Amino acid sequence: MIDAPVYLNELGIVCALGCGQQAVADALFAADAPQGVRVGDWLTPGRPLALGMAQDALADLSRHPPHARSRNNALLLTAFAQIREAVEVAIARHGAGRVAVVVGTSTSSIGETERALPQRMESGDWPQGFHYAQQEIGDPSRFLAHVSGARGPAWTMSTACSSSAKALASAARLLRAGIADAVIAGGADSLCAFTIGGFSALESVSVARCNPFSRNRAGINIGEGAALFLLTREPGPVRLAGWGESSDAHHMSAPEPSGAGAMDAIRQALARAGITAGDVGYVNLHGTATPLNDAMESRAVAATLHAETSVSSTKPLTGHALGAAGAIEAGLCWLTMARNPDGLLPPHWWDGQADPELPALRFIAPGQRMDAPLRYALSHSFAFGGSNAVLLFGRP
Repeated sequence: MIDAPVYLNELGIVCALGCGQQAVADALFAADAPQGVRVGDWLTPGRPLALGMAQDALADLSRHPPHARSRNNALLLTAFAQIREAVEVAIARHGAGRVAVVVGTSTSSIGETERALPQRMESGDWPQGFHYAQQEIGDPSRFLAHVSGARGPAWTMSTACSSSAKALASAARLLRAGIADAVIAGGADSLCAFTIGGFSALESVSVARCNPFSRNRAGINIGEGAALFLLTREPGPVRLAGWGESSDAHHMSAPEPSGAGAMDAIRQALARAGITAGDVGYVNLHGTATPLNDAMESRAVAATLHAETSVSSTKPLTGHALGAAGAIEAGLCWLTMARNPDGLLPPHWWDGQADPELPALRFIAPGQRMDAPLRYALSHSFAFGGSNAVLLFGRP
């Protein structure tokens, strides 16, 4: 075991807020109106929904083999292009076998199969260019290892909405164990009718922009995107100071009501970093805007963190990017700590109508600045099946 800090040296990101650090930061901290999520019927003809769709042009995959041509991989490659140079430096320094890849995803590229099935059902043949491997859960890490040239351990995490947060924790363990000297880690998920239909069946989808922690909350907005980090033991702008993971096994989709598993993950992250709850200056909440999840999380936060800690859910901006949510929200924390000269905090966009049945939290208003330099920030990811992951970021 190598007792050395783990750093998030570089960030590549694309989501509903934009593509690249500057575009995403500008939209994240905008105080005049919420950005990102838009209403349309792109995936639900005749049924407009608020979705967090990435609007920027994505990387061209035409030179890659058919099995690699998917929207999920296009999102990944778009994010990777932003950190490619730093990855090449790491490979040259450490050797390809010492650079690992860990990617989180939930749907992989099931959307490609979704679009191919009508022809298959009509004619009995798959469309030209379709390949079953496009939807394999292992494809994102395999693809990223190929395009990056990394030859160390490579695998995909798929634990629903905690996937890419757990991928970052796994990357830290690889570095601490001395198995790798650099890790490309993060996540990607692409919009598809399958996830919208699934969450709609659970009566968890909001037609309008989601409204986390409001008494009027009515469900989630599905989103998409990718965020990738280069993690090393070499000093960088943000440190992965701690992480915590737990499993409730309470229910297939509903969270454990008391928040016990979430509390456990939060306390693990604090203990691993050797800090107290009062040291945390900001929390990026899971904040899905579903009745049960917000209730559970508010109880967990009230029981484990300081009452004056500033909190927000950024899902009204990005949508819930499922397997990519943990990495994207880690990216928003990274931008808050590393690319934020005005000291702004990610705002909590909602109707301001607090749910009287939930513990009161200190939600961040648009344009609100830090009271003091932000030393530590938490990011929560709580998934189906009670898979909980919490990441704690610190300044170097």
